[in-house]
Amino acid sequence: MTPLCGANLACASAAVLAPMAHLLELPDKLALDGPLWLAVQQHLYRGWGPFLGGPVELGALATSLALLWRRRGDRPTFGPTFLAAFAYCAMVATFFVFNQPVNAAPDGWAAATLPADWASYRTRWEVGHALSACLSIVGLISVVRACLVERDRLG
Repeated sequence: MTPLCGANLACASAAVLAPMAHLLELPDKLALDGPLWLAVQQHLYRGWGPFLGGPVELGALATSLALLWRRRGDRPTFGPTFLAAFAYCAMVATFFVFNQPVNAAPDGWAAATLPADWASYRTRWEVGHALSACLSIVGLISVVRACLVERDRLG
């Protein structure tokens, strides 16, 4: 396995962790009342994105794009690498469409001043993370497939 393939595999493995954790906690998060949901959003998840989620997802995207360029003439590895790069690009887009607006909205909220549509924010945030979890699994499987094909060729 090449060093770039190893870096891609490491980033892909790390990029699946946070979205899968969110997906696994989704049923319980949907059962929270407004004040408790707000407390979780304002306190529990602070700092995760800038220090874990964002960097590893961008790392998975960057290493997939670098490998995509390197593998552009190699059909057996190009296909899964393209799918991985697409999945990580879609993860980043999903964050900005679904999650970022919800991350910013509750900053000025308090339990006593929750807007009437607070549940729609919760749903949007959870759907965004569920989509990211699915995309991260597609990305990881694609990265593993391409690395295995590459490994078998290099002997």
